[in-house]
Amino acid sequence: MTRLILLNGAPAVGKSTLARRYAEDHPFALVLDIDQVRRMLGRWREDLSASGLLARSIALAAARAHLESGHDVVIPQLTARVEFIERIAATAAEAAARFVEVYVHAGEEEALRRFEERTRAAADPTHVDAAATLVGGEEALRAMHAKVTALIGRRPGAVTVVSVPGDVEATYRDLLAALDL
Repeated sequence: MTRLILLNGAPAVGKSTLARRYAEDHPFALVLDIDQVRRMLGRWREDLSASGLLARSIALAAARAHLESGHDVVIPQLTARVEFIERIAATAAEAAARFVEVYVHAGEEEALRRFEERTRAAADPTHVDAAATLVGGEEALRAMHAKVTALIGRRPGAVTVVSVPGDVEATYRDLLAALDL
């Protein structure tokens, strides 16, 4: 059975890194980064809310098509909106795929340190955009971390994977164990 895996968590905890690592081991698995989809929209910065909603709709349509072709989809996305998580789950159900909700977790201070580090490195345009469009700085990051951490307790079917600092492979092994692979 194909899987639609949501890797949720605060910024910079390793969601995208784990998604790419999963795709390396699973032929034709699709890493569907909604922030990258949004970056493909013309003038997306002019209305972050509208472009974000449109990117989510596009991503879910792509996810469904890919799942129906018989391949896994991994969505590395911070979302504290239960409604969107339910839309992702419904997309999986419509494609007769298994939905797996995973929270990639790092402590608040560790997540802040990683965000600052990746912003300074400016290696990925998506990360540069995330820093540039962040309103509220460190306080906003702390609030995001708190929201997603609070959500974990309200999602009984979700699993949590602790992001091991500096050890992608250990974190990836924990992800596979959580997925029962």
